[in-house]
Amino acid sequence: MEAYENIKVLIQKVTRVLTYVGMFLLIPMMLWTTAEVVGRAVWSRPIPGTLEMSSYMLSVFVLLGLAYTHQVKGHVRVTMFTDRLPEKVSMSLDLITTLLSIFIIAILCWQGYVVAMEEVSVSDMLRVPQYPFRMLVSVAALFLCLELICDLVDTVRKLAGK
Repeated sequence: MEAYENIKVLIQKVTRVLTYVGMFLLIPMMLWTTAEVVGRAVWSRPIPGTLEMSSYMLSVFVLLGLAYTHQVKGHVRVTMFTDRLPEKVSMSLDLITTLLSIFIIAILCWQGYVVAMEEVSVSDMLRVPQYPFRMLVSVAALFLCLELICDLVDTVRKLAGK
């Protein structure tokens, strides 16, 4: 099981790096939006394409943070019911929900890739290609799926008593 632990650590490190990339894009998005607001308010001259670029940067930030949020258990969970169940039953429900999540996220990864490979359009104002942002859906889903698989293995190991 040492190989599994090494793979899990590698997945978690890559997930953190992707999150840092997303976080780094928040700074230019903030500065660009601030400059656009000041330019519009003071000189009545907005910066063309600000809304477009802000939406792209925001999508990068959100998508690259999905797997990390799962890694640190930051997603919303309602445990009112499962906390009252016996531990084995609660872990069995976690196992079932993790399997369902892996199934759904794997489909998202696959279809995100298919859509990205077919994408040829560019944005309206700045003519930015859509392909990289569509591919990010697949990358984000892949790493979320890997995090879910790690959770699945951990849950199975707990249920087996290891």
